Amino acid sequence: MSTSVLWYATRGAGIVSLILLTGVVCLGILTSVRWQFPGWPRFLTAQLHRSISLLSLVFLAIHIVVAVMDPYTSLGLAAMVPFASSYRTVWLGLGAVALYLVLAIIGTSLIRGWLGHRAWRIVHWLTYAAWPVAVVHGLGTGSDTGATWTWLLNGGCVAVILGAIAWRVGYADSTQAELARALPAFERQGR
Repeated sequence: MSTSVLWYATRGAGIVSLILLTGVVCLGILTSVRWQFPGWPRFLTAQLHRSISLLSLVFLAIHIVVAVMDPYTSLGLAAMVPFASSYRTVWLGLGAVALYLVLAIIGTSLIRGWLGHRAWRIVHWLTYAAWPVAVVHGLGTGSDTGATWTWLLNGGCVAVILGAIAWRVGYADSTQAELARALPAFERQGR
């Protein structure tokens, strides 16, 4: 297999993984407030969140396996240890950190029943760390990071996440305001 095919496969799988991870984070934000599309049962949003999470893991695995196989970078298994690789040490180290954060999120999701909701939720907040670390990893590692399309794609992912977070914060504020209007005593006690 030629190095250019491996490079395209690595880069393509990484980009698809980032897009899917962006979708996962957005759906996670939506499911955190039990939001749903009109006429769409709530469990579908949660199921879509899980399904896209698994699909993003598939592309992440492809990204990692092909990158390790690529003779140009000679990564080897040392790349699995954060900041131990001699090739683009910082950027690959960030990718390894993002990987371990994602694995912690997935691992605790698989044992959620035994772990308890509170502990699972605390670990699940690592998503807000894993996603930007993965974005920075992608911006620093690839040889096409200076291309306009890469900046537009990453900028679009960042805009989507910032929009979802802003919506979530606004939703929480509006929910508290509605609660305060519905329960005047609640508002008096808070002051």
